[in-house]
Amino acid sequence: MRWASTLSRETGAGAAFGEAAQALEVQLEGDAPDLLLAFASPDHAAGFERLAAQAAKRFPRALLVGCTASGVIGGAHEAEGGPALSVTAAVLPGVELSGFRVEPSAPPVSGDGAAAWRERVGRRPQERPKFLVLADPFTVDAAALIDGLDRAYPGAPKFGGLASGGQRPSENRLLLGRDVHRGGAVGVAFCGDVAVDTLIAQGCRPIGKPMIVTRCHDALLQELDWRPPLQVLTELYRSVDARDRELMQHSLFLGLEMRAEAVEHEPGELLVRNILGADEASGAMVVGAELRPMMVAQFVLRDAHSAEEELRRMLARQRHAGSRPAGALLFSCVGRGAGLFGCPDHDTSLFEEQLGPAPLGGFFCNGEIGPVGGTTFLHGYTSAFAIFREARGGGA
Repeated sequence: MRWASTLSRETGAGAAFGEAAQALEVQLEGDAPDLLLAFASPDHAAGFERLAAQAAKRFPRALLVGCTASGVIGGAHEAEGGPALSVTAAVLPGVELSGFRVEPSAPPVSGDGAAAWRERVGRRPQERPKFLVLADPFTVDAAALIDGLDRAYPGAPKFGGLASGGQRPSENRLLLGRDVHRGGAVGVAFCGDVAVDTLIAQGCRPIGKPMIVTRCHDALLQELDWRPPLQVLTELYRSVDARDRELMQHSLFLGLEMRAEAVEHEPGELLVRNILGADEASGAMVVGAELRPMMVAQFVLRDAHSAEEELRRMLARQRHAGSRPAGALLFSCVGRGAGLFGCPDHDTSLFEEQLGPAPLGGFFCNGEIGPVGGTTFLHGYTSAFAIFREARGGGA
């Protein structure tokens, strides 16, 4: 297994792909790639058809997949403004790739049966597929799409993100093979000699103590440890320092433990969800998730320091747990990057610091796809990594 990744800042799509292709050929030392992942700034949207044609001519056996993005990641660098094209290539012996398409005219719904999803994707659960998913946020229900894939392929890694850069329907582009789409979703199933480790860094740290959801209805949180959540929150506000009080005004979220069997958790293993509203009379609050009694919940805060420390800790744990990656993809929220950290290449630099140099590509998303507690979710303000290695444990 070999990976390569590069970034071009050429202004034309054709010139950008030509420069990227040359760099990839040098990195791969003449090996023909099986997979090409192309992420392009909106400046290149009009040139996607030309880009797809060039890719088919230069790398005829490679499956091309990609989308537009407000910022792209290639060669372990982040380009958040101006024309940019990221292309990541992989030589994948012993791996079977199959692309699939979800049309915007027939968006998936949560009620879709597992059999219908398996027919759409064309893979069996026994093949142990891993899924890359790219979706347009304007024309497909991404949460329902993810739910459908989880029903059809429980436990299979699913990763990716929502295209960004477009401001309205039909402005984003999705690539699958020679075809360019203006909506819906595209995906790739990986089967065979490939392992994918997913890492979801949500950028938060817990405050207060873990509590039990003792009363709830759908997304309405009525009691935490038998008390109204607003009462709990008021007491928590009084107990924290001035900096955390300030963050509680605009960066407060609720973390939920999604593993039913868990008796303890670490930061980063909670699913972070927005607090959407509250009722002062009852003390209840509405959160952006379906709740169930006896869930573990904890208030969390998000800021740049917390995001950096969480990602550093999770990457360090990945370093100790597994072999060096052959290649990796990063799907990062448009709200991270230089705007959050004050410098470019923040997350990609941390990746190299902890896991060593490796081909790393990706893009800045309008929503990030990845698992927490064994279930796949659509996230925000997250960096979601997919780290590839040979399933047999061979060297990268």
